[in-house]
Amino acid sequence: MELLPEDIYKLLISFFLGAVIGTEREYRSKSAGLRTMILIAVGSTLFTILSIRISSDAGRIAANIVTGIGFIGAGIIFRENNRVVGITTAAIVWVTAAVGMGIGAGFYEVTIATFIISGLSLVILAPIQKFIRKKSQIRNYRLVCPYQKKTLKLYEELFKVNDLKILQGQQSRSGGQITGSWTLQGSEKKHEKLTHHLLNDPGIIEFDF
Repeated sequence: MELLPEDIYKLLISFFLGAVIGTEREYRSKSAGLRTMILIAVGSTLFTILSIRISSDAGRIAANIVTGIGFIGAGIIFRENNRVVGITTAAIVWVTAAVGMGIGAGFYEVTIATFIISGLSLVILAPIQKFIRKKSQIRNYRLVCPYQKKTLKLYEELFKVNDLKILQGQQSRSGGQITGSWTLQGSEKKHEKLTHHLLNDPGIIEFDF
């Protein structure tokens, strides 16, 4: 079996589309960048071409491509500071593989349309996502204060005064100190105002945020 000129064109198209997607990820300093996206796109294209040529059941090989991409995507997702990171990049890996498969199968129109729609969702929706995050953020706070035979309820009242919603809270005492940890939700401006207040609070020994 030999690669036809059309197969070479398919691989080059996949290389270009994977490079465009990878450049966007590289620009944002994500874990899966330029080379990763190119390899995923080109690899998916080649697997699809080979599955069509050597197997009577091309769908089985295509399904295995999706399974393999799932393992790559799972390796990108991780947990950081009580939040999950990397889901968008994992989804882009999944779409990149689909683009490569579409090119390999010769479905150029729908694949290019998917590529354009996915690209627009990354570029156009980014400012909207940023605006939403400025209006609603979830942050973790940890305070350590001298124990004075009372809880840190005054700080919980301070959170409410600053219009920050307490999603989770926990307090613990160790010797002459009491520690409070909270997960708060609110706008970026309100978080910054609270942080400024706590940084200048002389009653706080340690402050993590």
